[in-house]
Amino acid sequence: MKVLVAVKRVVDYNVKVRVKPDGSGMDIANVKMSMNPFDEIAVEEAVRLKEKGAVSEVVVVSCGVKKCEETLRTAMAIGADRGILVETDVELQPLAVAKLLAALVAKEQPGMVILGKQAIDDDANQTGQMLAALTDMAQATFASKVEVADGKASITREIDGGLETLSVSLPAVVTTDLRLNEPRYVTLPNIMKAKKKPLEALTPDALGVDVAPRLTTLSVSEPPKRSAGILVPDVATLVAKLKTEAKVI
Repeated sequence: MKVLVAVKRVVDYNVKVRVKPDGSGMDIANVKMSMNPFDEIAVEEAVRLKEKGAVSEVVVVSCGVKKCEETLRTAMAIGADRGILVETDVELQPLAVAKLLAALVAKEQPGMVILGKQAIDDDANQTGQMLAALTDMAQATFASKVEVADGKASITREIDGGLETLSVSLPAVVTTDLRLNEPRYVTLPNIMKAKKKPLEALTPDALGVDVAPRLTTLSVSEPPKRSAGILVPDVATLVAKLKTEAKVI
């Protein structure tokens, strides 16, 4: 079985981003970029399934600018067999990415597609669900455990009341949660090996997909600064301030 894993190049989670002075977006010039942490978990899970013998090939795909090749090479250093870059300078929104992935599903015919449940830059949590709808595949979101056997996948997911286990027929779309696994440390020898693995470059036009944005960002602003807290001498003073100043009671 072949597994297709989608990875996204995002601002590193340790970086504190700033709003541009004109409020048109976030200033990400010259900041450190890395693989979306949820996608890294997806790659690790696909590689583990291959190591167990449940998967024969792991293909990673990224959609975006030329520098996304670095993200794909990192995924191949983790253990993916080959990569596909859908190169475009257009700002991609979840629906556009889902359509590109749907075109690649038709081209590659994977038995499973694994994605991070969301990207840490836009927190949309939409692409996996949209892909399942476009391809008419079963979906299991927020997976904390994945097992594959006899043409089906057993997915354990965390819900408010505890754990829920789903059995889905393959092919299927699975999105990963934080507790699914802990990605392995990428060693230098594997980084060198990844440089020799095949990487195919495509364009949205070659896949027949229109990626023009459908949403327009009107403005971006930082959240208002919180005022400093104060100490009150007694409960009566606290209640008085809640009534007169905070006006919450």
